[in-house]
Amino acid sequence: MAELITVDDPDDPRLADYTGLTDVELRRRREPAEGLFIAEGEKVIRRARQAGYEMRSMLLSAKWVDVMRDVIDEVPAPVYAVDPALAERVTGYHVHRGALASMQRKPLPTAGELLGTARRVAVMESVNDHTNIGAIFRSAAALGMDAVLLSPDCADPLYRRSVKVSMGAVFSVPYARLDSWPKGLEAVREAGFRLLALTPDEKASSIDEAAPHRLERVALMLGAEGEGLSARALRAADEWVRIPMAHGVDSLNVGAAAAVAFYAVATGRPGA
Repeated sequence: MAELITVDDPDDPRLADYTGLTDVELRRRREPAEGLFIAEGEKVIRRARQAGYEMRSMLLSAKWVDVMRDVIDEVPAPVYAVDPALAERVTGYHVHRGALASMQRKPLPTAGELLGTARRVAVMESVNDHTNIGAIFRSAAALGMDAVLLSPDCADPLYRRSVKVSMGAVFSVPYARLDSWPKGLEAVREAGFRLLALTPDEKASSIDEAAPHRLERVALMLGAEGEGLSARALRAADEWVRIPMAHGVDSLNVGAAAAVAFYAVATGRPGA
């Protein structure tokens, strides 16, 4: 059973995991180095635990203590009860959902481990917007993607904003980082995947014409918002594919484009 501790000092060192949550650069450096990430909100906290992540501590406003009572009773980690004003001073923002948990990261699998069993893989290049990362993971989970591979410079899927936007889907879809880019794509191809680069370029085939849902193994490559896939990533692909657009729209937000494309590669769609 967790110990419930009331804290009234924002500088209490026991709250160190929660300080400066809005400072992106601080969290980018600190969280992976210290092996922690922050789960925000009741549903996300529960999903993190269900996925096997160990809890370091919880930070709750008073009204959330009863809601999270079953979790408090099940985990040995300390639970810090604070008023909303103090939580805001510690974290740097108004904690709307009233519940935060510091969770222990797990070792990432290798790309090879994921490719051995997957059939549908999303590959991200230089996606650094945490909202987009979260949205892509949520769509990947909902539409049956088996794994996500990240270029070395992609943002952290376990950053608080990514976890929140994904509604905990980052815990459902296994992911790994490729050691090099785009050389790491060679291992994806060698594992039997056809590399499809998603691009609005007019030279690309319509994704429906490419019929990726009929392919045995597909790796769908997605680039960053605005820039899209780099020239060297496009050269490394087996085929370029695009989502047909109407009304003069030339592209979609990468999160929206990912959802459409994931549906197009899904094996369970009609006609697959």
